[in-house]
Amino acid sequence: MTRRATGTFTTAFEPLPIDDDTIGRTEVRKTIEGDLSGTGRAEMLSVGTPIDGSAGYVAIDRITGTLHGRRGSFVLQHYGLMDRGAGTLIVRVVPDSGTDELAGLTGTFEIDNSSAEHRYTFDYDITPG
Repeated sequence: MTRRATGTFTTAFEPLPIDDDTIGRTEVRKTIEGDLSGTGRAEMLSVGTPIDGSAGYVAIDRITGTLHGRRGSFVLQHYGLMDRGAGTLIVRVVPDSGTDELAGLTGTFEIDNSSAEHRYTFDYDITPG
């Protein structure tokens, strides 16, 4: 049975060393509140283009905390594109990355950053192996 978690999160970004000036590398730290509460640490690779509004990023994001009372950690994989201002963002749980009470977690994590406060909607299932 699919469940839904909602809440907010804040982010802090820190540039990381790079060896190619066309690709950005950033550490992202999150503080998450709501039905999912805890912290996240991601490493993100990003690239812009000469065309305004076109860019892309990928990230691997380890989340540690409590989801509707279940403790553990899991990994999210981010895939984001901007195509001349039209955005696509896919964020999914990496299969079999859940630990402890979150083992068997699957799901899709939607991010709304249209305001100063980032909001999330996390539709998920937990099917213990």
